[in-house]
Amino acid sequence: MRSLRRGLLVWSLAIVLLGGLLAGVVVFYQAREQAKELFDYQLRQLAFTLRDRDYSPSQLVEALSGEGLDFVIQVWAADSRLIYRSHAQIAIPGPSEPGFADVDTALGTWRVYTIWHRGLWIQVAQHRLAREALAAGASFRTLIPFLLALPLMGLAIWRLVGREVRVLQSTAQAVAQRTPESLSPIEEASVPEEVQPLVHSLNDLLARLGGALAQQRQFIADAAHELRTPLTALRLQLQLAERARDEAERQKAHGDLREGIDRAVHVVEQLLTLARADPEAGSATRGPVDMMELAQSVVHEHEAAAAALGASLVLQLRDAPLVVHGDRGALRALLDNLIDNAVRYGLGKTGADTIFLRARANGANVVLEVEDAGSGIPRAELERVFDRFYRGEGAAAGGSGLGLAIVRRIAQHHGGQVELMEGAQGKGLLARVSLPKA
Repeated sequence: MRSLRRGLLVWSLAIVLLGGLLAGVVVFYQAREQAKELFDYQLRQLAFTLRDRDYSPSQLVEALSGEGLDFVIQVWAADSRLIYRSHAQIAIPGPSEPGFADVDTALGTWRVYTIWHRGLWIQVAQHRLAREALAAGASFRTLIPFLLALPLMGLAIWRLVGREVRVLQSTAQAVAQRTPESLSPIEEASVPEEVQPLVHSLNDLLARLGGALAQQRQFIADAAHELRTPLTALRLQLQLAERARDEAERQKAHGDLREGIDRAVHVVEQLLTLARADPEAGSATRGPVDMMELAQSVVHEHEAAAAALGASLVLQLRDAPLVVHGDRGALRALLDNLIDNAVRYGLGKTGADTIFLRARANGANVVLEVEDAGSGIPRAELERVFDRFYRGEGAAAGGSGLGLAIVRRIAQHHGGQVELMEGAQGKGLLARVSLPKA
């Protein structure tokens, strides 16, 4: 399992260590080069000091004698005759030209600076090993702050990463403490700015989850209440059928029982459709849906039921093509419920009425309309009829009160909306659904 804390520590410490090593190497070589330049400067200044004074050989011996002097000084005459040598056991070849030069001898390589003054060649030399040792010592002393700072920086990074990661741990503990009964939001002010988007998203998720659970609990309570009535009626009708005294009474009881079973099945089917239409229940497979073809299929399916009641279904299509992006099964359920409501409750007293299903384009939307010529819905109830299990006072018996709730839920799930209004000439009901085009 990948550890954020371990990853931050490893990469941070590795970067600090690598950066420190690179910086140390650069500083070491720069300090060594500067030390060498300083030693060259000392050679040159010592040569200039000897040039600016007039010494006899005996005076030179007396002036330059002493312990710890790691320079070799030689004075040559113009005819290449050695006049003075500070170290008798060290022989450095005579000069050929003024300036700096690296000279190889039997004792190793020497750094030599030569000047010409008043007919004399003055040489000041220093062994390269001595120079390297002094330069390395000076360079290592410059690295001491780096060597001390690296472990201190590592400790600081370890403590800092540990402290910042504890914020994630506390946030995880806060999420773990949430239960379906307690989905209060997580405090955002106490978390770092970089973690706030995550906490904000978690709070949004908790809010949606709380709403979904509340709806689910309410749905279960309403469903239990609504199913209790038809199931109780079925039990009574079964008892009446069992107690029938003759065949006619038994046939009537069986007919009532059959109607009760149909109503119970309709309620259960509507409950299942509503559950599937819930956006929180999960996303179904979506794709392009031809609403013209779907409307033709739905009208064909409901024609027989409408004709049995003496009504006719008329399909009016224009502005082809009418394609939306969505769940074909859910959109079919939307049209099924609108037409089923119109057939059940939108017919006149004689039943010889026409129900219109229209599909057209309106800008960036596809508009579906179902219009009947029934008694309509009072204005005061136009919004309430979208509530689950709500049936108006004048509604016919046998409905579940879920049809329009399903229609609105499916429309909202597809980014659309539903409107209810009076039909043509102020009678009947016009249900209009607007869905965004694909």
